[in-house]
Amino acid sequence: MKCPDTLRRFWHQTAGTATIEFVIVVPVVLTLFMAGLESGLLMTRMVLLDRAVDATMRELRLGHFTAPSHDVLKTEICSRASPLVGCEGALLLELRRISRESWTLPTTQSTCIDRAATVAPVMQVEIGQQNDLMLVRACIVIDALFPTTGLALGLPQDSLGGYGLVAVSAYVNEPV
Repeated sequence: MKCPDTLRRFWHQTAGTATIEFVIVVPVVLTLFMAGLESGLLMTRMVLLDRAVDATMRELRLGHFTAPSHDVLKTEICSRASPLVGCEGALLLELRRISRESWTLPTTQSTCIDRAATVAPVMQVEIGQQNDLMLVRACIVIDALFPTTGLALGLPQDSLGGYGLVAVSAYVNEPV
């Protein structure tokens, strides 16, 4: 009858209880911390992209570019959003004229770069005429800082684990 006494003594021992609490609580706290950090970084990147797109589209609207191409506008946006690492290779920009008669907006989601593919999609870039309403969509694919925790697991990801940030803006071309 020694076995039940040994088991009872083992069950009532209090040595190591702090270690058990530590092992249970620390992963939860670290996951919350990393999700908060990822969320803050995501918001900072989104604000940087929005600001860069707005400033570049303001310059375009005011006529500071002469017949800019997709690459020129992309370079301009990336220079204004310099903390976004790898912006040149991960940004796609789309400019579309919106008809003022039908007011039909694009029905498709903004296209992002698939970094695993060797060919980038061709994007529509219309500069428009005077008084045209223009829709601008910019999508950049960025890697998560902590891809296996909290917030990053809930975001739609590409084949290499990056998530897309989309900035949308609209403007009217100024008369000359």
